[in-house]
Amino acid sequence: MDEKGKSFNRARMLVLGVAYKRGVDDDQESPACKLMELLRDKEAVVAYNDLHIPVLQPTRKYSYTLRSDALEPETLAASGCVLLATDHTAYDYDFILKHALLIVDTRNTFVGKEAVRGKVFAA
Repeated sequence: MDEKGKSFNRARMLVLGVAYKRGVDDDQESPACKLMELLRDKEAVVAYNDLHIPVLQPTRKYSYTLRSDALEPETLAASGCVLLATDHTAYDYDFILKHALLIVDTRNTFVGKEAVRGKVFAA
């Protein structure tokens, strides 16, 4: 974010995939929850999308309840950054690439896609 001249403070961050692994509906021990907590600590406004987990319930570690946002062009464009945490096969990655302003790819899913230079960062 800093490299792009953007601050985390009040930035809208969209986390894609909160399940602990691809294709499952279990968020227990998911690294996405820790990532969301770190973003919230930096005062980012955090939202998520996961086709398998429509509501993220509080746990022993995390006290928030969130609902999955619809994955629409407006949702992606309104997010300062899209963070791909779980690479579900149901995601349309070309659609995400087309509409997101900045993508942090923790799964190397966008490697080899066209038009990603300056838009996608592998983590």
